[in-house]
Amino acid sequence: MAEPRGPLMSPGFWLHHAALEWRATLERNLRALGLTPTQFNLLASAGWLSRAGELPTQQQVADMSGADRMMASKVIRGLEERGLLARRADPADARVLRIELTAEGRELASRGVRIAVDTDEQLFGADGDLLREHLKPIAAHRLPN
Repeated sequence: MAEPRGPLMSPGFWLHHAALEWRATLERNLRALGLTPTQFNLLASAGWLSRAGELPTQQQVADMSGADRMMASKVIRGLEERGLLARRADPADARVLRIELTAEGRELASRGVRIAVDTDEQLFGADGDLLREHLKPIAAHRLPN
């Protein structure tokens, strides 16, 4: 068993604080678009998942973005009220909602992705690719197939 060495020696401590800084910076940078990081993640996830040709379900969008089901539902409803997406009942199962971005939603998601990419560059610089490769196997346990 490893000996405790204090929080400053813990990678988890630094990962947690780095994630908090990334989120705060992304929040500031997205403010110009009128989006929170959660709204952006749901909108961008819906756009990304729809590239496969079939409209993603609300649950798939929530899973991809890392949001819990109840929060995702509430935020998606707000995005729908803003005219950024539409929720449609699945033809095979009316309990399942499929998410379709509107033209305005696709445009805003695209602008948000550019901001997110710039935020990553701002915070991680040239080390972003290496950092991603270190984090992927850890985060992969939480991501859907």
